[in-house]
Amino acid sequence: MQKIINGIQQIGIGVNDAKKVFNWYRRHLGFDILVFEDNSTAHLMLRYTGGKPRDRYALLAMNMRGGGGLEIWQFKKREPKAGFNRNVQLGDLGINAMKIRSRSVKEIHTKLSVHHKPSISEINATKKEGLYFYFVDPWDNLVQVVEDDYTFCNTRNAAGGVFGTIIGVSDMEKSLSFYGNVLGYNQIISDRSGFFPGFSSIQGGSGEFRSVLLGHHNRATGGFGELLGPSKIELIQALDRKPVKIYENRLWGDLGYIHLCFDIYGMKELRKECESYGHPFTVDSSDSFDMGNAAGHFSYIEDPDGTLIEFVETHRVPILKRLGVYVNLKNRNPGKPLPKWLVKAMRLHRRSRDLK
Repeated sequence: MQKIINGIQQIGIGVNDAKKVFNWYRRHLGFDILVFEDNSTAHLMLRYTGGKPRDRYALLAMNMRGGGGLEIWQFKKREPKAGFNRNVQLGDLGINAMKIRSRSVKEIHTKLSVHHKPSISEINATKKEGLYFYFVDPWDNLVQVVEDDYTFCNTRNAAGGVFGTIIGVSDMEKSLSFYGNVLGYNQIISDRSGFFPGFSSIQGGSGEFRSVLLGHHNRATGGFGELLGPSKIELIQALDRKPVKIYENRLWGDLGYIHLCFDIYGMKELRKECESYGHPFTVDSSDSFDMGNAAGHFSYIEDPDGTLIEFVETHRVPILKRLGVYVNLKNRNPGKPLPKWLVKAMRLHRRSRDLK
């Protein structure tokens, strides 16, 4: 059995009001495809939920312009802790920010500046990434909007889906080995050290850093790979201070970025590879799980600093939910993308109004 990593499926965000967060990202950044809503109990995450099953409400929002989605996650019977979320310094260990692609950075910057001016940076540029800017969303999550022309489907919004992440690490060489060997980010797009003017607007960004931007050669595009598109991961190491772990003494699902999730095929082969590289699965659903109208096999590993990486092998996903039409991925060629017209049919799940 071969292993295929199709792309970033989603970034998990712990929140205290999932519908409010979905509504904001729907209106401002085009995450208006509601793939699923699910009320259930997380029985398998005991390692990260204090040894107790936790009731939760979760939804998955996608942007049809192309890119990963947002898994917006809310405890139902527990007040989520903020921990360091309001005081994360650039380079702290874990997911510092998500990258969102946009065909027009200036258009998104203008739109967000109207309502979000105190928490938005100026537009900057690098030779390798083009135009970009940062903003802090209403829930204190840092976001980078990056110029990128990849388009799966034209939409009304100039923003696309999740393009990647910025991850704080303590040992760059160990992290480069992990993200290159395990996740396939084997292309070093840029490797810079020093003081970065573009970081000046970010909390803790005035220090000295090493920043390595990673991409991938020969990206697989099976299943939903064309919707997810190519992605980049930026690893940041603070060189003049000792970073703290963002999720220290908190539970999975507490406020902030909780995991980075990849859509994959070949979970058994992936399990063997992760073990061989010294990063065994810490959570494994072992078989097909149901999550609302979607189903699959999921697992988790930790990067060298404990950042949670999720893998999902999708077995079933709703395309025309109201008509009972689902795509079963278990018995199809894993290296062949789904027909574009079929994936585009997910636009029928578009929410034109806020969730109540």
